[in-house]
Amino acid sequence: MTIYVDADACPVKDEIIRVGERHQTEMLFVCDGGLRRPNSQWARLVIVEGKLDAADDWIADHIGAGDVFVTADIPLADRCIKAGAIGIDPRGKLWTQDNIGASLATRNLMTDLRETGAVTSGAKPFGPKDRSSFLDGMERVMRAAAAKKA
Repeated sequence: MTIYVDADACPVKDEIIRVGERHQTEMLFVCDGGLRRPNSQWARLVIVEGKLDAADDWIADHIGAGDVFVTADIPLADRCIKAGAIGIDPRGKLWTQDNIGASLATRNLMTDLRETGAVTSGAKPFGPKDRSSFLDGMERVMRAAAAKKA
């Protein structure tokens, strides 16, 4: 099992490292540059250059069944789920086969509404409650991934 992190704008990198170290699990922080190497023997920084979604493509190309992913990117979450991985977003929302379709549809609708000017607000600011929800959810994801591997 490996934890893949869509790291460019991830607000829970430190929490991922804590959980990954506790579970002694390899972590790959994938980005397009500008991040420092995570300070953990279990973590590696993967810098992917190229087109806009190069980091997403790299994750989708390397992730597999039983792996774990952390991303707020709904299309990437969909690709990872299709590869058999288990995931969570930085606010603690579990990505599942049951909810990814609705999440994609909502994302696409909101994109269309923003383009027409009907919606101008974005997500609420990330806060301590989100961080706590993430940690709780990440532990559940790690247990589920371990059970899936067994």
